[in-house]
Amino acid sequence: MRTEQIVRYADMFAAMGTESRLRIVRLLLSAHPQGMVVGEIQSELGISASTLSHHLEKLKNEGLVQVNRQGTFLRYTASVEALQELLTFLYSECCTRNQVIEPRQIVQVSNQERI
Repeated sequence: MRTEQIVRYADMFAAMGTESRLRIVRLLLSAHPQGMVVGEIQSELGISASTLSHHLEKLKNEGLVQVNRQGTFLRYTASVEALQELLTFLYSECCTRNQVIEPRQIVQVSNQERI
């Protein structure tokens, strides 16, 4: 893996490295694929408008969320492709090189969290 890819992934993880940003990403994943407008996110998480704007901008800059303008509203969606890429990066070695975790276990854990 190239150094540039590692740096990119580190930046993506850093972008989710605060409680608020992690909560935003999880909320947007729960609203996938339609996403949520800023006011809905703010109401759900109780984050001030200026702070939310800052967090959303950081997540957008790292490619973790996408934004679309709908009239006067901004609708944010989670970038499931980017998040899948991060998960693949994390588990690629443990599932292929030394079999620490079987791929089937990752799917089971993921499915259990939805319940």
